[in-house]
Amino acid sequence: MTLSKKWQQLIFCGILGALFFLVPPPGDLAPAGWHVFGVFAATILGLILKPMPMGVMALLGMVSLCLTRTLTLKEALSGFSIPTIWLVVVAFFISRGIVKTGLGERIAYLFVERFGRKPLFLAYSLVASDLVIAPAMPSNTARAGGILAPIVQSLNLTFGSDPRKGTEKKLGSFLIPVVFQCDVVISAVFLTSMAANPMAVSFAGDLLGVNMTWGGWLAASCVPAVLSLVLYPLVIYKLDPPELKETPEAPALARKKLDAMGAMKRSEKAMAAIFFLLIVLWAGGRYIGLSETLTAFIGLGLLLLSGVLTWDDVKSEKGAWDALVWFAILVMMANFLNAKGMISWFSREMGSLVAGDNGVVAMGILAVVYFYSHYLFASSTAHVSAMYAAFLSIMASAGAPPTMAAYVLAWFSSLFGCLTHYGSGPAPIFFGAGYVSQNRWWEIGFLLSVLSILIWGGVGCLWGKVLGMW
Repeated sequence: MTLSKKWQQLIFCGILGALFFLVPPPGDLAPAGWHVFGVFAATILGLILKPMPMGVMALLGMVSLCLTRTLTLKEALSGFSIPTIWLVVVAFFISRGIVKTGLGERIAYLFVERFGRKPLFLAYSLVASDLVIAPAMPSNTARAGGILAPIVQSLNLTFGSDPRKGTEKKLGSFLIPVVFQCDVVISAVFLTSMAANPMAVSFAGDLLGVNMTWGGWLAASCVPAVLSLVLYPLVIYKLDPPELKETPEAPALARKKLDAMGAMKRSEKAMAAIFFLLIVLWAGGRYIGLSETLTAFIGLGLLLLSGVLTWDDVKSEKGAWDALVWFAILVMMANFLNAKGMISWFSREMGSLVAGDNGVVAMGILAVVYFYSHYLFASSTAHVSAMYAAFLSIMASAGAPPTMAAYVLAWFSSLFGCLTHYGSGPAPIFFGAGYVSQNRWWEIGFLLSVLSILIWGGVGCLWGKVLGMW
């Protein structure tokens, strides 16, 4: 009897994990750290191969740690008490309010109506709408794929740009990569604009004591973000200029959609007011004793009290509860890799490879390796889970400034999504529209990856110097 592909992959993951219990740990590494790493490696492989959903693979990994007595059940469940994990979960609920009320769609159409008369301005208007709603939507897949992608497709077809008719170059071959690539950038702008960002915050705090706040993240990212969001549409415009030089129908289409939506409903106004309050409190709440996670819970409470969301909405938000399971378990595993000595051992061993180098130079080399290793991953979360903590520790052991290293790796944890058509959640959605060939997608992604490294790794570090981060 031939096993299905799913079971073959699951057995392969299990064998990989079992090897770490059969082979003694290297050097002076404690067995517990070696065993945690084995289960962690098998779990990450499962996230890459995807024989089962991400939550299932994470749950199997947690159970394995308990059954092998590597961790106690209390230790295995400790990830569910980490505040940054609940920040992501609650942000999913808030983003549901933005979608449910139509506020996100209205914002996008308002920008298109105001600025959409030329293809380049049309692109900037869509990017601006993404930027406005990003702070409260940690799922870039929901944000770009759920709100922006249908609007982009509607605009393309309105102007007769359809790959099935061979007219993709009229508009779509320009608009599609602009909106996608800029969404990748926007995912790095706010702590809450991509699900893996709080994971990086947790790792940086636990490993090096680096305190990355919502306002601090925005202050550090604002300069490279502005440069990127202004420059990238211009670069893509030069690479693939649209055949259409005017899009006068775009504002009319947007107005038609807005008319169909009607005036802002009470729930939409409430969502807008609560959204604005959240931005203010995320930016400055720590000065009055409010953490980012507590602020998110306050926002959720207000959404429930105002009727924008119902408890059924909260219960049915599958993405949030799914994220809670895999996020909590992966962060727990990464924390125990550190607690059981695996990260410190790995940092010592790998740090010897860059020993003697200038700390900033070592940081740059390792950051570039971290960035381009994303060609091997189909999930930003899997990549961050597998490599962020280890690379950050190695950078620190090589003498890199800890805070700056933490931010550079955190930014790159979003930006490396530009490389391929499978490397982030929104990528398959935009690529699947058929407006850009795979080769062209990779060419644009590689060029923008170089620019990202120069802007965020270069200008971003210089800006960090101004802010006193190193």
